[in-house]
Amino acid sequence: MASMGDYRKKIDEIDKKIVEQLEERMRTVEEIARFKQENELPVYDAMREREKLDAITNMVSDDMAGYSRILYNTILEVSKDHQRKITQQDTDCVKAIKTALEETPKVFPARAAVACQGVTGAYSQEACEKLFAMPQIFFLKNFNGVFAAVESGLCKYGILPLENSTAGSVNQIYDLMMKHNFYIVKSVRLKINHCLMAKKGVKKEDIKEIVSHEQAIMQCDDYLKNFPHAKITVLENTAQAAKFVAESERNDVAALASGNCIDLYNLECLADHVQDNLNNYTRFICISKKLEIYPGANRTSLMLVTKHKPGSLYNVLARFNALGINLVKLESRPIPERDFEYMFYFDIMSEVYSEEFIRLMNQLEDLTEECTYLGSYTEI
Repeated sequence: MASMGDYRKKIDEIDKKIVEQLEERMRTVEEIARFKQENELPVYDAMREREKLDAITNMVSDDMAGYSRILYNTILEVSKDHQRKITQQDTDCVKAIKTALEETPKVFPARAAVACQGVTGAYSQEACEKLFAMPQIFFLKNFNGVFAAVESGLCKYGILPLENSTAGSVNQIYDLMMKHNFYIVKSVRLKINHCLMAKKGVKKEDIKEIVSHEQAIMQCDDYLKNFPHAKITVLENTAQAAKFVAESERNDVAALASGNCIDLYNLECLADHVQDNLNNYTRFICISKKLEIYPGANRTSLMLVTKHKPGSLYNVLARFNALGINLVKLESRPIPERDFEYMFYFDIMSEVYSEEFIRLMNQLEDLTEECTYLGSYTEI
């Protein structure tokens, strides 16, 4: 009767043969790569890959077909990666990244014309002043206005909230990033402290309406249950809400906004730290029309649409794992007008100068149906 040791010895012998055959296969791949290079052929041949996977599936028994297909998907991806290392065939995205690394100034600017959504006292202003030492701030009414200001050249940069630790991602920002083909050049995590404020002399029991930005309202959902009879009104910005209260003739309206707005708009704080989660942060991004990658960039944002077939997302995640790249954000959302299909937001941590990062970016185009590169940057 065979023992566990016997089985393990047999597995070791099989693995030795597999490894030897894999190395032989990869050496043949090198020869193919040189042939493609000499004859100016692309690394990726979709038809050949489909034929190969179908042939492999037909070689094995039914219960092994799925496993074989997963294994050879990985082998084919590794083969393409190895070919690219030899042929040095970069995708258009990687070429743009390398150009940006060469052309971007070595120091992030201290002064610039910057578009922010809202009015004086907005959280976006606070984020802007953390990113730039001497910004010339232009306040715009809404997110579209910020993008329009950068698109037109009125401002070189724009500051926008991308996600909150409580309320999640701001999908509108991602949509506008894709629409305008803009890039993230830097980001900052800002601790958010919402205060309930009103005109001096107003009591909590007097309040019949509370105004703020929709994200702030979401972040203070539990606290707002203390005002069951108050109307909740969404405005464009938290600072705009404070300004609205200050300029209103009413004494029954309050705002959720930053504590900076209390003195700025001569209001009184009725309650501090009213957000549901006291560990409440918002990530603000600095956007640019031109791709800029500053020294030290180690975070990259992507939007991917995987191929609509089993194992597509797995194949993408396997690449991150194989290259040792840390995935710090993965979020999905439905694709408008496409039933039960999703796009994914990815944030990865990897030095933009590393070989592994370049290899990943060269592979993503083949692995996905759509790949949108949103920029590489540092976060403070």
